[in-house]
Amino acid sequence: MTKPSGGILVALAIAFAVGVLGAAPAAELRVATFQCDATPPIGHWLYVQPLETIEHPLLAKGVVLEQEGRRYVLCAIDWCVLSGEAHARLRRELAEGAGTDPANAVVQCVHVHTGPVIDVDAKRLLNDVENPPQYYDPAFLDRVAGDLAAAARQAAARLEPCDRIGTSQARVERVASNRRIPVDGKIVWRGSSRGKNTTLAELPEGPIDPFVKTITFARGDEPIVRLHYYATHPQSFYRDARASYDFVGMAREKLQHDEGAFQIYFTGCAGDVAAGKYNDGSREARQGLYERLLAGMKASAAATQYGPVAPLVWRTVDLRLPPKNVPGYNPEAFRAELVDPKKDAPRRIWAARRVAFFERTEPIVVSSLQMGDVAIVHLPGEPMLEFQLFAQKQRPDAFVAVAGYGDGGPSYICTDRAFDEGAYEPGAAAVGPGSEKILKAAIRELLGLP
Repeated sequence: MTKPSGGILVALAIAFAVGVLGAAPAAELRVATFQCDATPPIGHWLYVQPLETIEHPLLAKGVVLEQEGRRYVLCAIDWCVLSGEAHARLRRELAEGAGTDPANAVVQCVHVHTGPVIDVDAKRLLNDVENPPQYYDPAFLDRVAGDLAAAARQAAARLEPCDRIGTSQARVERVASNRRIPVDGKIVWRGSSRGKNTTLAELPEGPIDPFVKTITFARGDEPIVRLHYYATHPQSFYRDARASYDFVGMAREKLQHDEGAFQIYFTGCAGDVAAGKYNDGSREARQGLYERLLAGMKASAAATQYGPVAPLVWRTVDLRLPPKNVPGYNPEAFRAELVDPKKDAPRRIWAARRVAFFERTEPIVVSSLQMGDVAIVHLPGEPMLEFQLFAQKQRPDAFVAVAGYGDGGPSYICTDRAFDEGAYEPGAAAVGPGSEKILKAAIRELLGLP
């Protein structure tokens, strides 16, 4: 038998390596970060009242990724809610600035409750009624949209090579706690600042995802940008007239200062998770939440394990969730509220947002980014924790991070079981039973599963 020549052996070795590793080296990945100020002016409407003081600037922070001539944009903004056409507009502006398609751009709210709630469609409805309540200023949205487009354009002009992707996670102690605690067969609801109630504070922590997950884009040993994902309502103060990026933004900016690498924070599926067990609304409580989250983020960054750049796969799904339509919770009831001058401004705005969602005809676009065994899923509304855990279970072989709070139109996205149990989240949801099955099917599709 004739032995293979040296050249044949080399060719066989290369073929074997490609077969084992699954593919030839990925095309070059280039990245660039961007940031712009998204703080409203004094007097502008926040969550439930006008802004009086600015404690922290509200920031929009993002990254532009480019591989094989295609660009993608990931952005997190320190706002509470961004819905419908307002959400679509910021995605369009980012895409135009970066030189890509809007389907390749995502904007996820951090969901701080010391930031604005922006809904163009609701504003349009309120403009048509007599003596409309104060709401957001369109000029403010115009300014932020323009600044985001400019920031993305500048980032696209200074893309730099990235040759390694890092993943890591670390446990966060005494920050997140579930808001829905079963007691004697009933759900006891514990919100975001119920630590002042000793009885509620002593209830169990309940189901949470205890880990902050971090994805790092790096060149050699130098991180260019870290993306952090953690599931809790980022809310220490409530119904407060200050602008603040709250304890999550404090941790994000401190880590950026200490490490030098750009940091972006995304809130995960926190529809039924908050800091309520550990938060009494005091500055001391917020300081503790900040310090403990920062410790977890630092530990995660320090634990980064790097691998080579893989081909980037971007998937989108058109999502249609069934609007909830029950007695007292339907377009007719909400229309009556939004035109009622006896209702306070927050209630009329909330009613207009619900009508806007009921009348919506276009689907919600959800997306995912996959790089080898690393996947990021971008979801709308306020999804319950179950959807994050579900996504992770679908790909136990992969590192799966989930960001919630994209298009805020659906509000809470609950499990079917939650509708049977009752309490706050299903009561405030804009979408009804059956949403769980639809969203979980979309998550599987986003993860490339049948």
